Amino acid sequence: MAKKLRVGVLFGGRSGEHEVSLLSAASILKAIDRRKFDVVPIGITKEGRWLAAVDATGLLEGDPSVVARDLRAGDPDATPGAKLLHEGMPTLMAPEPATSAAASAGTMKRRVADRSSAIDVVFPVLHGTFGEDGTIQGLFELAGIAYVGSGVLGSSAGMDKDVMKSLFAHAGLPIVKHIAILRSEWEASPRKAVAQIEAALKYPVFVKPANLGSSVGISKAHDRKELGPALDEAAKYDRKLVIEQGVGGSKSRARELEVGVLGNDDPKASVVGEIIPGKEFYDYEAKYLSEGSVPVIPAKITRAEAKQIREMAVAAFRACDLAGLARVDFLMEPDGKRRIYLNEVNTLPGFTQISMYPKLWEATGISYSDLITRLIELALERHEDKDRNTYSRE
Repeated sequence: MAKKLRVGVLFGGRSGEHEVSLLSAASILKAIDRRKFDVVPIGITKEGRWLAAVDATGLLEGDPSVVARDLRAGDPDATPGAKLLHEGMPTLMAPEPATSAAASAGTMKRRVADRSSAIDVVFPVLHGTFGEDGTIQGLFELAGIAYVGSGVLGSSAGMDKDVMKSLFAHAGLPIVKHIAILRSEWEASPRKAVAQIEAALKYPVFVKPANLGSSVGISKAHDRKELGPALDEAAKYDRKLVIEQGVGGSKSRARELEVGVLGNDDPKASVVGEIIPGKEFYDYEAKYLSEGSVPVIPAKITRAEAKQIREMAVAAFRACDLAGLARVDFLMEPDGKRRIYLNEVNTLPGFTQISMYPKLWEATGISYSDLITRLIELALERHEDKDRNTYSRE
């Protein structure tokens, strides 16, 4: 009988998407094929403290000091994660935050190895800062551990909306008009910053922290009165702010279309889906806290539009040098010419069973459990390819 692969599912983290990570991880732990994989849960608190598996379950049990109980989970059993974990499961003696990333990586791998069975691959379910931006990927690279998803470059480029859009533009992909300003510029001279924005863009505009996901810190400003508070909100989360001109103008809103991409050097695109927000746009509350947002899969668009969007999704994936998975988001003008704009890529999208990325692939023919397995296979494939690299002349 073949030895099971040992998979470390890493969740939590210090970002504003901590709670979303818990929901994704709980769903993965429930659905992963236990016939193929031994699973090691690894938790990181909001303070950055690494938890052994036996303690990591506390992050998934709904402890009010760590988990917001009012989050609407992807399925009814997603939050009480203690039901998902078996007693006696091997634990990972993960490190406390260290002064050196290399020291953390070495400790992480050594302590697992001391239990006579090293982790074969890590599935990071860390959305947002310190999980989706290349930082944790660098840790895995230093440790020589295979991991699901994009590498350091792809993760960091896919996280920074300003850099991402520059890569899209270089690849000739259509994007909305936007500018980026620094938090320090906004705080030092608000009037100058507002004048710069208004000279470049027309209201309404969307104001976003450059480095975050799940629509955290994003606001729609219809006029100058709303612009200042929107910039203040985004500035809580990042030093760089991205301001985008709204598609559809002030009288109508853009259609929000999404595609899943799966693969490494030969990525494939899923069917196209559409989100009809229960609010004015698909913000954090609409995604996770309130009812009313409706996913439509497949989206009600023409075959030619679907083909164009899927091709653009793969082109965006390649433009940012991504790997494994990504959800690629688009905006379509609501009427008239129905022009399509590439909005952004998400390198570690929400991963509950009702999240758009798994649902898009389910509609394309890959079940949730099989999708998890395929992502682990892609991680090992990419790690094997990387092992062919020579790092020394001797």
